[in-house]
Amino acid sequence: MARFSDIVGQEQIKEHLQNAIETGKVSHAYIINGERCAGKEFIAHVFAMALQCEGQGVEPCQECHSCKQALSHNQPDIIRVTHEKPNSIGVEDIRNQINSDIAIKPYSSPRKIYIMNEGEKMTVQAQNALLKTLEEPPEYAVILILTTNVNALLPTILSRCVVLNMKPVRDELVKKFLMETVQIPDYKADVCVAFARGNVGKAKLLASSEEFDNIKEEAITLLKYINDMEMSEIVAAIKKINDYKFDVNDYLDILSIWYRDVLLFKATNDANHLIFKGEIQYIRKVADKCAYEGIEEIIKALDKAKNRLSANVNFDLTMELLLLTIKENS
Repeated sequence: MARFSDIVGQEQIKEHLQNAIETGKVSHAYIINGERCAGKEFIAHVFAMALQCEGQGVEPCQECHSCKQALSHNQPDIIRVTHEKPNSIGVEDIRNQINSDIAIKPYSSPRKIYIMNEGEKMTVQAQNALLKTLEEPPEYAVILILTTNVNALLPTILSRCVVLNMKPVRDELVKKFLMETVQIPDYKADVCVAFARGNVGKAKLLASSEEFDNIKEEAITLLKYINDMEMSEIVAAIKKINDYKFDVNDYLDILSIWYRDVLLFKATNDANHLIFKGEIQYIRKVADKCAYEGIEEIIKALDKAKNRLSANVNFDLTMELLLLTIKENS
C-alpha cells in the first residue's frame, strides 16, 4: 500500500500536496528537501500515484490500473531519473532522461511525472540544462526533485519550484511506527528513536540492523570497562571502530546517549527516562563515581570529536584524544 495516510508525520507536506490535487493547482516542479532515509522517495511515490490515479479522491485508490502499475514500479508515465556516476548527475543525464523525453506526450495518463533522487548531485551544467525545461514545461509535466541539501541547488532552480522541507517526526510517532510496523519491543524502539532524531527511515533501518546491535554492544562494553583498560587495548578498540561500515557518528552517538543517561540519572536518580534502561547498574556506578563537570567534559569532547572528523582530522588521533578524555573523567 502507498497512501498519504501511510506517511509518518510530515503533516504540512501532506496537506500541501493533497490540497494541490484537490484544487487542481499542481505545480510543474517540486523540491522535497530532507535527510537521507527520511522518506522523501515514499512521499514522491504516493504523490505521483495520486496524480495518476483513475479514481477521484486525493488518496491513490490502490485498485485502478495506474495504481497497480505504480505499486509494481511499472507505470510508464512515472519516470525515475537515474545516473551512471555515483557522485554526480551530469548534463547528459538531464538531456537524455528529461529534456528530450518531456516533449513526448504521456503514454496512458493525464500527466508525465519525473522523480529525481539525490538532486544535490546535479552539476551546475546539469542544473542549467534542467532550467530550460523548468522555464517552459509542457502542461502535463511534473518534476519532483528530492534532495538532502537544498543549498546545493541554484537560486534560479529554487525560484521555479515549490520547496517542501521535511521536519523531524515526533519521537512518540516514530516509536509507535517501529512497534507496529517493525514489531520490536519498546526498549529497543527507545534506543532506535534516540538515534534517529525524528528520521523514520533511519529508525527503521537501525531497528532491523544486526550490525547496529553489534556496534551498540561493543560501545557499551568499552564504556563499562574503559577504566580497567590499558592504552594498547583502547587503541585496538579504536581500530575495530574503523572496521565497521557504519557511520562513525552513530558510534559517537551511542557514547553521547550513554553519558546523557549518566547525567540524567545523576540529576534525578530515576531510571524511567533512560535510553539504556537495561544497563542501569553500570549507569548508576558511573553516575556515583563521576562529577557533573567530568560528565559534561566528556559530552563536550564527543561533540568536538564529531567536528574534528567532519573536518577530516586524523581518525586514530581524534579517537585517542576522545577516549583519553573519557578515561580521565570517568
